[in-house]
Amino acid sequence: MKDRIKYLLEQFEKGELKTEETDSLLELTGDEGDAVREGILEMMEQEADGEELIREAQWEVVLKRIVSVDRPVPVRRIKSYAALYWAAAAMVFISLSIAFYFYAPVTGQGIGRSAPRYAVSIPPGGNKAVLTLADGSEISLSDAENGELAKQSGINIIKTAEGQLTYDVSASNKASEGHNKIATPRGGQYQINLPDGTKVWLNAASSLKFPLTFTGLKNRIVELSGEAYFEVTKNKHQPFKVLTAAKSDQGGRAQVIEVLGTHFNVNSYADEESTKTTLLEGSIRLNNELTLKPGEQSIFVNDHFHVIPVDMEEMIAWKKGYFMFANEDIRSIMRKISRWYDLEIVYQGKPTDNTFIGTVSRFKEVSEVLNILELTKTVHFKIEGRRITVMP
Repeated sequence: MKDRIKYLLEQFEKGELKTEETDSLLELTGDEGDAVREGILEMMEQEADGEELIREAQWEVVLKRIVSVDRPVPVRRIKSYAALYWAAAAMVFISLSIAFYFYAPVTGQGIGRSAPRYAVSIPPGGNKAVLTLADGSEISLSDAENGELAKQSGINIIKTAEGQLTYDVSASNKASEGHNKIATPRGGQYQINLPDGTKVWLNAASSLKFPLTFTGLKNRIVELSGEAYFEVTKNKHQPFKVLTAAKSDQGGRAQVIEVLGTHFNVNSYADEESTKTTLLEGSIRLNNELTLKPGEQSIFVNDHFHVIPVDMEEMIAWKKGYFMFANEDIRSIMRKISRWYDLEIVYQGKPTDNTFIGTVSRFKEVSEVLNILELTKTVHFKIEGRRITVMP
């Protein structure tokens, strides 16, 4: 039976599996789930020249995130939830010969403990941001002590022990025309609780401008550059709006997101060709043209909106501390790495056209992340100072 499973997996990987053999593999996934799992793990170890790509204890976490990936053939008659995971794993692993899987933290033997190939040590990003007050003065939040940072119009601005920025408006009930701005550098991230209680997580190289208080305003309007995840406090009498800057290919139009109370993610980096808005909970309206439902993402490009279903876990992976790639090309991956590790990326030769799928902790040194990508044998890297050269 083991040899039969190995043969079927190898045939599928080579794209030579016949129809009746495909049916046989799918049946075995349900009837012989453990054997199929062992076969996949064995093949993955061989692909990595003897290194274990992923520990068995981590499979359930990873497979929950890849189960929604499109499969080349329908999976049917799966007899258990666990078997469904392995059916998805078989289809994803075999159909993507350059796939890699990794989830941190890793203990014991395995790729996470392999010796770095690079002499340069570049640590990951962390909680870093600068707060600009209404009077133009700046506070480095990474250097500031916990406690009260400033007081404006009776509003206390506080850095918590958890490294978050909060606004205490309990001592003030008057309107203010002043604005504050929080900006994360490349290699930084930060969480802020706005004056109305709305929670915002800022990704690297991002900024958020907002009123010192929303009291007396018709709308709660904030301006975003970069990427942020929002959990908006409900107030049907005072809609919350997020403005993103117009891109050159969007006809000069900015995107306006209007919500009453909801959870959503916005990616609007200047070096990305589109603005992507993903709804996780509630309802949002974009430019008075389009209403999103949970699990949908709008792509605003060339002055038009396009809506697609997405894996919500993938869209907020950065907030939870990891990179998650789903059929992503190397240039897109390297833009994310560049922002988080504050690196310059250059290309030597034509980059691979292959796409990647996998999960990698954002809190590993960049050399470890590059090592994992190199295991696919389709891309290689050279590190010189804070410059990474990407090679075929």
